[in-house]
Amino acid sequence: MKALSPIDNGFLTGETRQTPMHVGGLVLLRPPAGTGIDNLADIYRDCISETEFRRPFDQKLVHPASRAGYPHWEKDPAFDVEYHVRHSALPRPGRYRELFALVSRLHGSLLDRTRPLWEFHLIEGLESGQFAMYTKMHHAMIDGMAGMRMLQASLSEDPDERGLPVIWSAGMNKRRPPRPEPSKMTLAIAAEAVQSQLGSIPGAVRALTHAVSSLRRPADERMALPFQSPRSSFNTRITGARRFVAQSYSMERIDQARKKLDATVNDIVLAMCSSALRRYLQDYGDGVPDQPLTAMAPVSIRPSDGDDYGNAVSAILVNLGTHIADPIRRIETIRASVNDGKALVSELTYREVLQYTMLMGGPMFAPTLLGVADRLPAFNVVISNVPGPKKPMYWNGARLEGLYPVSIVFHGSALNFTVSSYAGSLDFGITACRRSVPRVQRFIDFLEDGLKELERV
Repeated sequence: MKALSPIDNGFLTGETRQTPMHVGGLVLLRPPAGTGIDNLADIYRDCISETEFRRPFDQKLVHPASRAGYPHWEKDPAFDVEYHVRHSALPRPGRYRELFALVSRLHGSLLDRTRPLWEFHLIEGLESGQFAMYTKMHHAMIDGMAGMRMLQASLSEDPDERGLPVIWSAGMNKRRPPRPEPSKMTLAIAAEAVQSQLGSIPGAVRALTHAVSSLRRPADERMALPFQSPRSSFNTRITGARRFVAQSYSMERIDQARKKLDATVNDIVLAMCSSALRRYLQDYGDGVPDQPLTAMAPVSIRPSDGDDYGNAVSAILVNLGTHIADPIRRIETIRASVNDGKALVSELTYREVLQYTMLMGGPMFAPTLLGVADRLPAFNVVISNVPGPKKPMYWNGARLEGLYPVSIVFHGSALNFTVSSYAGSLDFGITACRRSVPRVQRFIDFLEDGLKELERV
């Protein structure tokens, strides 16, 4: 029996019918040559034939009275793989439009808390000849980076390799390097951990002080801070209905724009989103606010005190420069804001990053928990970038051709851009509240226009 961390429990606590807290992914695959429609039925039968399952896929929530009702994970003795794995077919003509409509409906429904918190949907009927897999898992179980690692471990660079396990199979454990067993938590070790956490607070406070002091600099030369965001049509209460669309953009085009502007890939992504937000607000919103929209952007930071901790994950707020018409000045503003935010946390130790994230994150999400985020937005949108495989990948001979994240929206932030990189492309997944962000499919055109805008400069 394993207790949830405070952050994991927070995703459970914050979930309502209007705000499901699961993350998902849509994968497009092209079957090997010579396979027909019956191949999907065979794949489905293989998926439900598994009898040995790996954690966390066989774990469900329990609230033991002996542990004060605090939620824990434990193995589900009545685990039913056929409940979690489902086979669907798209209505004709089977365009991506029909696929996105199905994913939108699936993503808007809550997971059953009496069972392990995941679903897997095998989808056929695409006129392109591809088939799709849509997976959703509760954020209390997994985050985006962990999900990407799971997916990569289930794939192969060899198009001829067969017998690859599905991600919930215990056979997946053989495809991952063994992890060392956790050491026993003695009283002395626990005391040392507490002392270390307390000792990291001054560094985190210094970082927080630095963030506040940046207010003395011009607005276009500093990081964004919580609650400086203007209210927009994206900052409203939401319903449980979702709208999802996706599109891929060539990494070659991104690289050409990046080199011309001396920018990073992430700078280009943020600039494309900023341009798209400007255009959407001009055409369908209340106009572009005089103050810049801000984005919460998760970032991965390597600790400055060594490699023992791996990557530290935090989040910065980015000034998107949406109030600036000139694309050059806009991307310069974005770059300055990102660099200031990264510099703030790059000198921190891993524990200081965690403390700083808690000090900043608590106030940022308090309005959402209190139900006032639509009147007091800490930021306007979420923009996230999750690195994926750099080489073409295959699953039992089927070539992976698209890798689109499907993410979370919540009260006060009705729009989410999440991007994954894969084999020479950037795959954008755009998730929104269907009522609050009408005609979300227009963002596909507006992102393209934003990239062209950068290519022309």
